[in-house]
Amino acid sequence: MKAIICYLSYSGNTEEVAELLKEQLKASDIDIDMHSIGYGVVPNLFEYDLIFIGTFTWDRGSTPEEMKDFAKEVGGKPNNVYVFGSGDTQFGGDELFCNAVEKLVNFYNSGYPGLKIEQSPRGSQEQLVSKWLEGVLEHAEGKNIRS
Repeated sequence: MKAIICYLSYSGNTEEVAELLKEQLKASDIDIDMHSIGYGVVPNLFEYDLIFIGTFTWDRGSTPEEMKDFAKEVGGKPNNVYVFGSGDTQFGGDELFCNAVEKLVNFYNSGYPGLKIEQSPRGSQEQLVSKWLEGVLEHAEGKNIRS
């Protein structure tokens, strides 16, 4: 099985989540590629069994422009996308918390809830990452993505 983790991170929080996912996927014997959005050529996402897309939420609930550009450059909507992201409730409260994650889940018709992390995934939030990934792998198995 082959997976890719594509992420956009300014502060490093979303990148930390991406790295945690990478470690845990490797432990499950899944081949992982990483792609930092905004750097280099956009990979062909249709070559992957699992696609993880990570973003932060910007400007009171907005999706960053680089993420929007990435979605356009992909050239279609793969059906095996799982979305994660970081946010901060101090900018818009619970209503706008990780709103970009919700927007991308809807855009890609993910069929699985996005992972929302308050700022950094350190401490107890590491368990949220692990639990979410377990659910993703079960979901993928149910869709016969994972062999």
